[in-house]
Amino acid sequence: MEIKQKDFGNVVVLELLGKVMGGPDATVLNDKLHEIVGQGKKNVVVDLGQVTSMNSTGLGILISGLTTMRNTGGDLKLANVTERIQNLLMITKLKTVFEAYETVDKAVASLG
Repeated sequence: MEIKQKDFGNVVVLELLGKVMGGPDATVLNDKLHEIVGQGKKNVVVDLGQVTSMNSTGLGILISGLTTMRNTGGDLKLANVTERIQNLLMITKLKTVFEAYETVDKAVASLG
């Protein structure tokens, strides 16, 4: 998994690329979120449009990220959720936990 970061005012967009399967990926995303919090930013949009596959461990990474951001008074929202990942969110009943948006712009606007 690769992570690209873009800042939109007080919202940070993290574009995930490739497979989100756990292992070292968990540490990379967790470290990135703590780095963002350390910069005084509390709102994150995770762009999943370039994620080719995700398993239950990958979902766990997102849940951990959501918890991290909410514990600091912020939030984490999803954007560009592919049909495959939407199905995964539905099966695991996490669709009610995460707010997902069709585009990054809509997700950023929801936090602004």
